[in-house]
Amino acid sequence: MTEQELQKLRYPIGEFSPQENITGADVKKYIETIEAFPDKIKNAVSNLNESRLNTPYRDGGWTVRQVVHHVVDSHMNSMMRFKLALTEDTPTIKTYFEDRWAELEDYKSTPIEVSLALLDNLHKRWVVLLKSLTLEQLKRTLYHPEYKREIPLDELMNLYAWHSEHHLAHITNLKQRMGW
Repeated sequence: MTEQELQKLRYPIGEFSPQENITGADVKKYIETIEAFPDKIKNAVSNLNESRLNTPYRDGGWTVRQVVHHVVDSHMNSMMRFKLALTEDTPTIKTYFEDRWAELEDYKSTPIEVSLALLDNLHKRWVVLLKSLTLEQLKRTLYHPEYKREIPLDELMNLYAWHSEHHLAHITNLKQRMGW
């Protein structure tokens, strides 16, 4: 497999690139993406048996099951980061080793329905919060020690809309390649 083919499997919708000059229309689009994601991923995995759920989306990549559990953990962290940035002045967020989390037993043996239900309810609350924010509030920042810079909430919203579509594409592209 060429490096270009591997990159396409890793980043099926392209790598994240923060949008500049985010507008109210952009924010609306990000919220719509985040709001629709639980139903989209639920539909994407609805017909997959245990064997297919345990199939990696690429060689050396996570299984479909791990992807489902990952997005829940990631989005829970994101919602908490939003709340921290809205209630504190430029808080420094806690990073975590996503790859190590994906190796924990809950990622391997928890039925995906548990995470799908959690994702659905988490996004319902998160969307209520996101829809309530003003453009001024979306300029509040948090400090990300891994990136060594402040990140405004509108960029974080952009990132998580991308993150939703990124992992959804991992699953839907795998299904297409495998003829599922």
